[in-house]
Amino acid sequence: MKKLTLALLSPFAKASVALDPVRRVWAHAKFAARIQNPLDPSVVLQGEPEVHGTGRIHLGRELYLYRDLYFETQGQGSITIGDRVVISRGAHIVSFARIVIGENTMIGEYASIRDANHNFGAGVTIRDSGHDARPIEIGRNVWIARGVTVLPGVKIGDNAVVGANAVVTRDVPANAVVAGVPAKALPPKPEAVKIGTGD
Repeated sequence: MKKLTLALLSPFAKASVALDPVRRVWAHAKFAARIQNPLDPSVVLQGEPEVHGTGRIHLGRELYLYRDLYFETQGQGSITIGDRVVISRGAHIVSFARIVIGENTMIGEYASIRDANHNFGAGVTIRDSGHDARPIEIGRNVWIARGVTVLPGVKIGDNAVVGANAVVTRDVPANAVVAGVPAKALPPKPEAVKIGTGD
């Protein structure tokens, strides 16, 4: 029975794979229609990102965007992403102020970059209390690993690395490696062992 089922479904699976380029072009066109700035043809999308709010999003060239991404801009909020950035599956980027991500940066799966927090206090529901927003700036060639949360007002310097599941509550200097909750600097890593085929 299993072999018969596979034999029957195999042509449909092959046809689905053959349609991948068409799906990517369709996702590109739909995404371009949801944002205010032109979307360069060199941007590769594995699926159509979810877009909410004003669409004040500016993307550079040669980005690689995985599936299930979420972009939101509200009020004067904007998202600017430089060239050759990779954003992995499930990442959320939400701006009420300004988020800038430098070129060649890599953002891991399910990362959350949000420049606003809900206000809260007695006598008003959190939903109706508005937001406190402060810009986020992420430098060039930064590696933000899987599950990282970047909070409002943070600046991450060029060439920094943020370890998996870290919560970044304050600025990260250029070339630093940070991890933990809240994220803190790690000691320098030992010299890497070089693996080669020759002498």
